[in-house]
Amino acid sequence: MESKILNQTEEAILGVERHWLAQLQIALARLPAADEDRATLERSVRQLDELFLLVVVGEFNAGKSALINALFGQPLLETGVTPTTTRIQVLRHGKSLQRLAEDADVDILSVPTPLLSEITIVDTPGTNAIYREHEAMTREYIPRSDLVIFVTSVDRPFTESERAFLELIREWGKKVVLVVNKIDILEDIGELEAIETFIKENAQSLLGFTPDVFPVTARLALRAKDARDNAALAESRIEALETYIHRRLDEQERIKLKLRNPLGVGLHLIDRYLGVIDTRTGLLKDDFAVLENIRHQQATYDEEMARDFRLRLADVDRELQVFENRGTAFFDEVMRLVHFFDLLDKSKLEAQYREEVIADIPDTIETRVTEITEWLVASNQEQWRMVMEHVRRRRDVHAAQLLGDIPNAFEMDREGLIETVSRSAQQALQAYDRKAESARIAQSLQRAVANTALVEASAVSLGALITVIASTTALDVTGIVAAGTMAILGLLVIPSRRRRLKEELREKIEEVRTNLVSTLTSQYETEVATSLEEIQSAISPYTRFIRSQQTQWQAARDELVTIQKWLKRQLAEIEALP
Repeated sequence: MESKILNQTEEAILGVERHWLAQLQIALARLPAADEDRATLERSVRQLDELFLLVVVGEFNAGKSALINALFGQPLLETGVTPTTTRIQVLRHGKSLQRLAEDADVDILSVPTPLLSEITIVDTPGTNAIYREHEAMTREYIPRSDLVIFVTSVDRPFTESERAFLELIREWGKKVVLVVNKIDILEDIGELEAIETFIKENAQSLLGFTPDVFPVTARLALRAKDARDNAALAESRIEALETYIHRRLDEQERIKLKLRNPLGVGLHLIDRYLGVIDTRTGLLKDDFAVLENIRHQQATYDEEMARDFRLRLADVDRELQVFENRGTAFFDEVMRLVHFFDLLDKSKLEAQYREEVIADIPDTIETRVTEITEWLVASNQEQWRMVMEHVRRRRDVHAAQLLGDIPNAFEMDREGLIETVSRSAQQALQAYDRKAESARIAQSLQRAVANTALVEASAVSLGALITVIASTTALDVTGIVAAGTMAILGLLVIPSRRRRLKEELREKIEEVRTNLVSTLTSQYETEVATSLEEIQSAISPYTRFIRSQQTQWQAARDELVTIQKWLKRQLAEIEALP
């Protein structure tokens, strides 16, 4: 747009508009937006420096080409009942009438007429033609247009495809003029008025405003101009449309529409990508919910494991309490004067002690410890299975969510990370040898108890260690033999030794209890912590990705909203121009 035709206010608007459109281009590149959308915005911005662009659209056989011919008063474009316009026809001012092929889809038609010195007119293929690439070409020109003339036919006004195309025009924020062609086929004026009312009401609901509507008969207008038949020309009603184009679209109005054009394009693209961002942040919210669910289940797992572990330790403690009760009862029964001579037989006494007191305690304790070991292994495995199930479900949800033709690098990265976490969980489960894990933990427990008891660990089982510790209780009777008299034996020595033996037994059992509880607790805490850390490590790349994406998309959203605010402000200033 040449600055010499702009006043100071318009110059200021144009400068601010260029700045924020440039910011939008940067923002779309950073997202990144689709190449097609970025190219559309670039063409729209470039259009600011070009002539006013009037684009004629409509279904094939509505009479678009015939209308353009009527406006120029000569058959410049081919017309017919079949889709004759298969290429974009760009009409520009030239010194002589000639046609040049600009590329595979566009013809440039130079026409020596004053109208085209200020306006470029584009004739497009029909929007409902059987060749879908023709409609794609037409759609490409909508964002670039400063004004759209939408041609419909009086015999089939506002078809479903026309409604859909008008919605597309509305999305781009374009100024629209409706032309109702072929009014000569109507029998009376009442029919035309009804059709005009119908079109205006429907256009209002589709576009949000009531556009200017011009009923014409293009073929009659062209014949009338060729025959210089003023009556027929008036009957064609083409003059009202020509007056609108020549007078209503004066220089000031064209400037306003030209300035509005890229703003509408920019606001449309902002709305589109705010929708994309909202869709993706919606996915991220679901991802955060999955991660929070895993975190919650990890915490629940930790709490439940601690509770169950205390119950299992209580089982071990009960077995040790049974041990102590047996020993106490044994000493109370055996260490009596009536059994004096039995007390002199140390080997018999030790055998009786092993049979009646120790009995099955070592095996029972080892069974309880083995159960704890297997419980740890199974619980750890179940945690991995839970994580894998959560990730698998998230992957299935992700696979069902498509973002259309929007660039999906985000989806690809996210899908890859979900797959990585799922694979890690699967590998952990497949590699989890419960037998080997149980053996490892059991060996660690035995070694810890053995080292605490100062017994060689490599050759002694956990049950054997408990037997060794329990059997070190002093059962010798040398103090009793040296006592000298029966009175001393009955009143002093035997009760004293009984108390001493019971105390020693309590001490040894407490040592076993302390060693077992300490070792089991240490092993439990190590295994649970390791399991939680491994799971957290496995999902940490996914967690970092989700958090970084949330930050990135929020920043992109804030940027687009800021640009949107300024573009809307510019649009209001343009609308306020005189």
